[in-house]
Amino acid sequence: MSLMKYFNPAISYLLAFALILLTLNASNMPPGGKVEQYRIFTRMIEFDYVNWTINALFVKDEQAGLDAQRYLPDSSQKKIVKDYFNLVRDIDETEAAINKIYADPGVPNPLEKASVLLKKSDGLKADQQKLGPLAESVLQQQVDQILAEDGLTLGGQPIPPLLYHVTPLPMALIISPRNTIRQDANISLLPGLSIEQIVTLEKDVEKTFNVSALVTDIGGVGIYPTMVLDTTDMNFLSDTIAHEWTHNFLTLRPLGLNYDTTPELRTMNETTASIVGDEVGTEVLKRFYPQYLPQPAAPSPQNNDQPPAQTENKPPEFNFREEMHTTRVTADKLLAEGKITDAEVYMEAQRQVFWAHGYQIRRLNQAYFAFYGAYADVPGGAAGSDPVGPAVRALRQKSASLEDFLNRISWMSSFGDLQKAVQP
Repeated sequence: MSLMKYFNPAISYLLAFALILLTLNASNMPPGGKVEQYRIFTRMIEFDYVNWTINALFVKDEQAGLDAQRYLPDSSQKKIVKDYFNLVRDIDETEAAINKIYADPGVPNPLEKASVLLKKSDGLKADQQKLGPLAESVLQQQVDQILAEDGLTLGGQPIPPLLYHVTPLPMALIISPRNTIRQDANISLLPGLSIEQIVTLEKDVEKTFNVSALVTDIGGVGIYPTMVLDTTDMNFLSDTIAHEWTHNFLTLRPLGLNYDTTPELRTMNETTASIVGDEVGTEVLKRFYPQYLPQPAAPSPQNNDQPPAQTENKPPEFNFREEMHTTRVTADKLLAEGKITDAEVYMEAQRQVFWAHGYQIRRLNQAYFAFYGAYADVPGGAAGSDPVGPAVRALRQKSASLEDFLNRISWMSSFGDLQKAVQP
């Protein structure tokens, strides 16, 4: 059956390669022109999307050809996914134990001491290679089902077909001007770069071009098949699968085709994908894996017979999103006043505040906000006072359904289109 369960063979592969070309020219690869100058530092360490995609298509083709998950009862499908998650957790714990042995200066022969764990790790990874493709197929089918119920399909199938592949993800080099927060480049790098390589690259780019740079991890890429990080967090995984499929959906429409045209359109794309990912991902958990749903915060006990506790000397609880929102707004203000150095000193001081509260942010600069500020599906945070995110959220609130929202926003080609749509 292969990809042909959706289309005939010729159309299947034409669609796949059309999506490859579209996505490579949208959010995943840097545009030409000015960005080429930055690539003098990255050409030898850039991620090869074309070869990855060709290999991933063959893997997905084999999975679809077997189609084994469709012959299993729901209980067996859920068990496959649960077993896979447990396997990934075992691998993570074993790798952490191995790394601890090799990092211990008191161990004279780490290879010998870690030999049992190394053998265990090899066995677990072999099991992962066998079970992983089946778990992917199960989750694809389950997300398909929710998309169909939300009306996001044609003839019962998502368009484009939902295909994702768990893989080590590329890292992203984000570049912003120093005098304003704006993403001027997003260059995909090889996964697993050392911290020394990362720091050297950032410093070289910043010194040479007088810009702000950040190398950061990502959670997924909307190429085709989509790339998804291996994780034991079911909430993150279901959200990311739907998020990246949404990018594929948008790439076939004006909003996605114009992803890199303006910062506003990039934020519209990412915020839309985040909203769809959150809603569809939550429905997947409710339907198939309710045990993984995030637990709601316990309500504070109320006792009307007792006076309220004295809290005058108790420091307020640290709120990450509020503090990040304040940081972005203040940095924007300083930059608008031309106080570039003051803004950078302030952002570094704030980074230390976040670090002290357990948020291990390695760099907090213009490039950080240029990247993370586009994900504005929740109020506050790195977007600051950018009006685009609130407008996307307002359109979702005005839409009768997720289908209505996605169909309306996907045909927009400017922030002005969105502003008109949310006018009272």
